[in-house]
Amino acid sequence: MTSKTLLRAGLVGCAALAIAAFMTDAAFAQAAAPAAAPAAAPAAPAIVANKGDNAWMLVSSVLVLLMTIPGLALFYGGLVRTKNMLSVLAHVFYCVCIVTLIWVIYGYSVTFTGGSAYIGGFDKIFLKGVTTDSLAATFSVGVNITELIYICFQMTFACITPALIVGAFAERMKFSAVALFIPIWVTLVYFPIAHMVWYWAGPDAIDAAAKALAAATDDAAKKIAQAKLDEVMADGGQIFLWGAIDFAGGTVVHINAGIAGLVGALLIGKRTGHGKELMPPHSLVMTYIGACLLWVGWFGFNAGSNLEANGGAALAMINSFVATAAAALSWMFAEWIVKGKPSLLGALSGAVAGLVAVTPAAGFAGPMGAIVLGLVVGVVCLFFCSTVKNTFGYDDALDVFGVHCVGGIVGAIGTGILVNPALGGTGIMDYTVGKIADYDFATQVWAQCKGVLTTLVWSGVGSLIIYKIVDFIVGLRTSVEKEREGLDLTDHGERAYNM
Repeated sequence: MTSKTLLRAGLVGCAALAIAAFMTDAAFAQAAAPAAAPAAAPAAPAIVANKGDNAWMLVSSVLVLLMTIPGLALFYGGLVRTKNMLSVLAHVFYCVCIVTLIWVIYGYSVTFTGGSAYIGGFDKIFLKGVTTDSLAATFSVGVNITELIYICFQMTFACITPALIVGAFAERMKFSAVALFIPIWVTLVYFPIAHMVWYWAGPDAIDAAAKALAAATDDAAKKIAQAKLDEVMADGGQIFLWGAIDFAGGTVVHINAGIAGLVGALLIGKRTGHGKELMPPHSLVMTYIGACLLWVGWFGFNAGSNLEANGGAALAMINSFVATAAAALSWMFAEWIVKGKPSLLGALSGAVAGLVAVTPAAGFAGPMGAIVLGLVVGVVCLFFCSTVKNTFGYDDALDVFGVHCVGGIVGAIGTGILVNPALGGTGIMDYTVGKIADYDFATQVWAQCKGVLTTLVWSGVGSLIIYKIVDFIVGLRTSVEKEREGLDLTDHGERAYNM
């Protein structure tokens, strides 16, 4: 070894010894520090996505998609005449495809980011900033799921809502009109309503602000902390800020779609021959299959809306069983009494009405309350789909208004009653104090009514304007000749059946 090499080795060795001595002194200094001052509290562990909750939400997202395609498509398709079966399938499938793209481009951003109490902003347009590590809050402090999964889950809700509408004007609206109406409607009606009902700062933000206020020691610090808490509590949609609760979409999905469907049915007018010709469902077998798929998929819709695989999801699940069964039997037996025969279609319609009504209440009502809700909504929806519809003579072809809007209203207002812990409900969590808030009947029911009325007005008026725009651009209704031939051939150039 040369002298230069030895010199370099010696210098490196000295440097290493100096660094070791410095680190040893620093370690002794740190060890002695507690004697002079208390050690700082360890940092809170970083929140990570819960794998079990993630798995449940992945399944729930697929279940809600199953509700729409093929569930809703088959349910609706079986109810129309043979010559229009394929057109209904096309309408529903188109809704899923177009809304999926709109959702990831800007829908998610304007629905679930801050902005105003009526619509969100463009912070996450094109899913900007969303990665595989991004998290979304649930309803428990410190429990998150992967944001991409939450985006997919909420996307399926955005897809099924406009697909519900098409049943109201089935067999007479042009496909070009549907193709234009759907993207405008979700943008101007669905996204704002979803934002108003479901957007809030989340439990983690509220809990952190509340703890900061509790930890403040002087007046100045308390003032700053209180201002921060007030800011966090005000970061929400308008209907949410009123105190209205909607577990899985009674207002956002069902009332919203139901009133839009009624407006469309009234504007477009009755089907040619309505009231003069028989228009029976062409396949109740298809409708039965679709209804069963809807019930199965609805467990993702309701239990999935808990966002966590815990007791809350279990409550939503059992409520989705019992309310549906109660409503199916309620409709069937009421029809049996009035008309002399229990129909399968009545039982299936009652089941869907029960699912609609329990949607806003699924995670708030107790099982016995859910049964009562199902029994009530079965009779109420039967009354609207028969007596009211016949009295006023409107042609809501597949009873979108009578089942979804009316059932949603019964469920939304009923939720305000059944959430009462004294009636077996869960109550409503107050995240500022970490416990269930005191229940007040008048306050909660009035908040529910305000949410219902806001949805009816926003969707009703907004839909009316959009229908008029679409009518001006491409026209809403097909010609009488094409309607008589059937939309399968005239709009799509193919048949559902070739036998």
